Amino acid sequence: MLTLDPIQTVACGGVFLIVGYAIRARVPLLLRFSIPAPVIGGLLVALALLVCRQWDITPVRFDTTFKQPLMIAFFTGIGFNASTSLLKVGGRQIVLFLGLATALAVVQNVVGMALATVFGLPPLFGVITGSVTLAGGPATGLAFAPLFTAAGVQGAPSVALANAMAGIVFASVIGAPLGTMLIERLRLRTPRSLDLADGVPAAPQAVPLAVTAPVVSAEEQAYAGLRSFVVILLAMGIGAWISGGLGALGLTLPSYIGAMLVGALIRNVDDRFGWFGLSPRSIDVIGSAALSLFLVVALMDLHLWDLAGLATPLLVILGAQSIVVMAFCCWPLLRLMGRDYDAAVMASGFVGFMLGTTANAVAVMSSLTERFGPAPRAFLVAPIVGAFLIDFTNAIVITVFLNGWS
Repeated sequence: MLTLDPIQTVACGGVFLIVGYAIRARVPLLLRFSIPAPVIGGLLVALALLVCRQWDITPVRFDTTFKQPLMIAFFTGIGFNASTSLLKVGGRQIVLFLGLATALAVVQNVVGMALATVFGLPPLFGVITGSVTLAGGPATGLAFAPLFTAAGVQGAPSVALANAMAGIVFASVIGAPLGTMLIERLRLRTPRSLDLADGVPAAPQAVPLAVTAPVVSAEEQAYAGLRSFVVILLAMGIGAWISGGLGALGLTLPSYIGAMLVGALIRNVDDRFGWFGLSPRSIDVIGSAALSLFLVVALMDLHLWDLAGLATPLLVILGAQSIVVMAFCCWPLLRLMGRDYDAAVMASGFVGFMLGTTANAVAVMSSLTERFGPAPRAFLVAPIVGAFLIDFTNAIVITVFLNGWS
């Protein structure tokens, strides 16, 4: 049996990450459903190991030591995106939309726990098939999986992946038809004037990059990337102390929570005083790279055989969760968000990230606006909430349920 050390494991993950991108580019169905490339590459390895297991063969063993720091680096980047100045741009709409998403995350967990009990499964099985993997997506599911395993949920990583992937497919299938139904049934149309209330700007006109962006030398770009990398490491280091302190108080929390909070604090201090000179673009690049490598490495080491016998509960719970999300979008979300065209487009995006990922949300909203016209308010509010704000509030929701029923 071949054993790969931590560096070799990440290198192998990088190879299959590129393979995942290549496969997705050549299979239109994968693009249509917004299946992440790391998931494609990682699942190839997991499926191959599943086949080998049927023959009692274990061809390779991975050392996933670097999985944890990669995961923490990604969520630290999420923390750096949590700028209070963004909340001021969308005003009341973003706060209200976030509140609705957080409320539904609670509902998802209650529904999941109730149905898990019906099937004779632990209540926390319902939580991991609730907001952990639906509002949270694959990354949050795999990040929390070790805590659920420790709390007694057998095969938690495999359950998290299966539910998150099925949620992505359901979100892609449901989101656009629901938005279309709302728009046509209520006869909603894009407003003639795109000047928006609550301080939300209209979509900007395209301006040549050479006019708007100053020329930045390669050395300046490299320094900005290095500075961002060092600040992320600093946040991770300080965050480790905070997470350790919270754990000493008896709280069951994901290991990234301290670093994410420190990242948010540094971002808002920098917005106010400019002490760190952060480069949001560099931080996004580092965070995206860390997420991709984390996902592919985590999936390569996934034990898909742990899912044996859980297909029926997973499908029933996900079907019920989908009905709940659709009902929530039709009422109260549509009504509270204004019951207009933008609200209908936002509802479709809401389905996207509350069952799948932000990529699903953007994809389904784009399909609607291509047909019915622009919805600038929807494209401001939904991605901001779905991309990172819900990760903060959902982590709190999950932690409450995890500590209450573990």
